[in-house]
Amino acid sequence: MPTLRQFEYLVALADHGHFGRAAAALHVAQPTLSQQLRQLEERLGAVLVDRRSSGIALTPIGRDVVGKVRAILAEVQDVKRIAARSAERMAGTFRLGVTPTLGPYLLPEVIARLHREYPDMKLHIRDGIPDEQVQHLRNGALDLLLTPLPVAGDDIEIEPLFREPLSVVAPPDHPLAAKVAVQQSELAGERFLSLDPRHHYHRQVRDICDGFGAVVLKDYEGISLDSVRQMVASGIALALLPELYLRSEAGGERSIVRLDVIDWAAYRSIGLIWRRSSPAAEMFRVVAAAIGDAAREAMTRPLG
Repeated sequence: MPTLRQFEYLVALADHGHFGRAAAALHVAQPTLSQQLRQLEERLGAVLVDRRSSGIALTPIGRDVVGKVRAILAEVQDVKRIAARSAERMAGTFRLGVTPTLGPYLLPEVIARLHREYPDMKLHIRDGIPDEQVQHLRNGALDLLLTPLPVAGDDIEIEPLFREPLSVVAPPDHPLAAKVAVQQSELAGERFLSLDPRHHYHRQVRDICDGFGAVVLKDYEGISLDSVRQMVASGIALALLPELYLRSEAGGERSIVRLDVIDWAAYRSIGLIWRRSSPAAEMFRVVAAAIGDAAREAMTRPLG
C-alpha cells in the first residue's frame, strides 16, 4: 500500500514542478524522493509523473491522484489536531484565505484584537480569488476562508458574519455628482468599472448594472479596489465600492463622490467558512466573532 510520506512527496513535486526543489522543501535527498515516487507508481500501477529533460509534469492520472491526495493529507492533519486538541489553548498557526476586496480594509483590526486576547494563535493571511480559494480550503491548503456568500457544500461549515453596503461612486466633475439625490433611471446607460471576472465582486457589479440598465466596462478591469477608485477619480466611469473600503484609511473617498440613489440599496454578505471535519471549529468561531464585531464597529463609526 502507498504510504502517507509517498503522498507528501507527490504533492511536493506537484507544487514545485522540480525534483530538486521538492526534495529541498521536504528536507530529503533528491534520490530518496525519486525512489519513493517510483515505488508509489509501482504500487498504484500507473505513471504519475512525466519525466522530461526540461523538467517534470504530472500525467492526467497524476493530476487526478494529486487532487485526491491533497484531501487525504488535509484529513490526516485534522486527525492529528484532534489528537492534540486537549493540549490546545487557542494556539496554533492557521492559514486564512481572504478576498483582496475585503482583507486589507478589515483584517488589521481583527488581527490586532486576536493577538491581544490570544497571543498563541497566529493567522497566516493569503489573498486570492474566492472561487479558487474554496477549492484550496477543501484540499487543505487553507484552514479558513473569509469570503463573500453564498458558498455551498456539505463538507464545509459556513458562519455568516455581516452584510456590507455597496455605494455608487462617481468622479467629482460627473453631472450626477452635483445632485443631492439620483434617480435609478439616471444610471441607465452609465458605464461602470469592476475587477477581474473571476471575482464574486465582478458578478455582483454585473447583476446590479443589469438592474440599472448600465454597462460594465470590459477593457478597464481593475486589479484592486484602489485601482478602481483611481480610475473613477480620473473620469473613466462610475463604480460600486464596499463600505469598509470607503471608510478605511487604506481606501477612503479621496477624489470621488458617493451618489445618493433614491429607493436603492445593495449589500454583499460576508462569511467565514472552514472544513466541517476540522477539529479547530471552536477556535474558528472565536475568529468569526472577532471579524463580525470589528466589521460592525467599523461600519457604525461616524465618518471622519
